[in-house]
Amino acid sequence: MKSFNFKQFEIQQSSDVFRVGTDGVLLGALANIHLADNVLEVGTGTGLISLMLAQRNLNSNFLGIDINNEAVDLTKLNFENSPFKLRLKNILQDFKTFKTEEKFDLIVSNPPYFEENSSGKDILARQTIELNFHQLISKSSKLLSESGIFSVIIPFEVGDYFIDMAKENQLFLNRKINIYGIENSKIKRLILEFSLTDKTFNESDFIIEKSPRKYSEHYLELTKEFHVFGK
Repeated sequence: MKSFNFKQFEIQQSSDVFRVGTDGVLLGALANIHLADNVLEVGTGTGLISLMLAQRNLNSNFLGIDINNEAVDLTKLNFENSPFKLRLKNILQDFKTFKTEEKFDLIVSNPPYFEENSSGKDILARQTIELNFHQLISKSSKLLSESGIFSVIIPFEVGDYFIDMAKENQLFLNRKINIYGIENSKIKRLILEFSLTDKTFNESDFIIEKSPRKYSEHYLELTKEFHVFGK
């Protein structure tokens, strides 16, 4: 396994589990964790997002679930090796059949987003075979606390579809971040946050790179407490 080093924790990786990527880093750095005591991550992969959120809020407790045995083992390793291990738990669990009496103040997910295809690459993490958007949204709406937030990062192209489906499940869009890969390019990703109550809507833009392979000042500022940037 090849590791990925952050300032306060290390991510062990595997060729069989979706690796550290910009989507996960952005969600971990931008999701609204401030008032969340009880957090659920759906599809942990390496555990990156929960670890970033645990660093941002020292009072939050986390449950991560994944349907992939290898991902669960990897997340457990990364949780145990982190300074936040006492607040982090993960289990092997299919979200569709997940049962709990708990309600969560934050449900966060970097969900699979490619339709099923012939590629075997990252098949569970990146293809909507085991968990589709409808299942993710419907289940999350039932597990949110009264003031809870459901936070996801998805491709721009499916944004309207996702928002409409959330509305059908009585989830209101409170926050939308338009993610641009490079300045003056098309929107690449969306971070969307929903709640059970209709709050003031906030929309903003975020640029990852100001030119190819040159991070924007916004990205550098956002991730300065996480990334170990070279001199």
